[in-house]
Amino acid sequence: MNLPAGRSQTAMFTASEVEAQTGVPATTLRQWERRYGFPHPVRNASGYRLYSPLDIAAIQHMQAHLNAGVQASRAAELTRRDLAGAAEPPGTAAPDAARDPAEWAQLLTAALLASDTERASALLGQVHAQLPVEDVVTEVISPTLIEVGARWERGEITVAHEHQATAFLRARLSNLMDVAGVNEGFGPLVVAACAPLEQHELGLMMLTLALRRRGVRVAYLGANTPLGDLAVFARMQGARAVLLALNGEWALNATLEHLRDLGGLNVPLFLGGALLNVRPELAAQLGGEYAGPDAPRAAQAIAAYLHRAAHTEGGHA
Repeated sequence: MNLPAGRSQTAMFTASEVEAQTGVPATTLRQWERRYGFPHPVRNASGYRLYSPLDIAAIQHMQAHLNAGVQASRAAELTRRDLAGAAEPPGTAAPDAARDPAEWAQLLTAALLASDTERASALLGQVHAQLPVEDVVTEVISPTLIEVGARWERGEITVAHEHQATAFLRARLSNLMDVAGVNEGFGPLVVAACAPLEQHELGLMMLTLALRRRGVRVAYLGANTPLGDLAVFARMQGARAVLLALNGEWALNATLEHLRDLGGLNVPLFLGGALLNVRPELAAQLGGEYAGPDAPRAAQAIAAYLHRAAHTEGGHA
């Protein structure tokens, strides 16, 4: 992820202006300066730090690496390498590649199947620098997962390859979910879980991330959640909606067998996942509503429902 060569090194932005542009607090900028040797502000006559456009580009690249789940020390190492490339004379530094999401997904798939996780981390860092978080998730990570799964089904890769790729992407999604935070939202709580015997949780993680980024509080329970335990947890936490993911027939059969355990919750049940995308009519059979075909649209529908419910309750108060 080389920084663009020729980026101006003229110091012109105050710390508060840099914070407004990048979202990185001034205190963090000073920590990076001390620990990692960048950015490189100069002092004006009054002693205040001034940052250049090249500094801002470096800060954004550092943030992109961190958002991709790269450890801070490694992210700083990669950013310093990028800075060195940007400082080379014009014509000697590799230009920043402008790619569409499909190309990024192909490159990410190739890196993961080659077990080159360092390359995969660097690619995700570049993607985060160019695309919004939800576009990264839905247009790059999700197609990568689909392609890896398809290659496994065709016998082109081993289950070990599939597991390593999935574990890598799960870690990145988990990092993004932690950044969004479960307690930073508003209003009623949504409990999200995978149905019994359902081990494929990455789609639900994407939806949880999308909901949290819309300010919705979500308690994420993960894979293979017994419905009885889910119901007890939802009651104890005072959940106002439940989100259940099913990706295959194995999960459908197990859910139908124990569906009675959700009786008496008296909260909306939203259902999603690959199986529901193919057979959305199953949502009604399971006593719930189809969440939607992808994370952004499902998150928007659930958030809209919660907003309407809160408005209705407020009007009746």
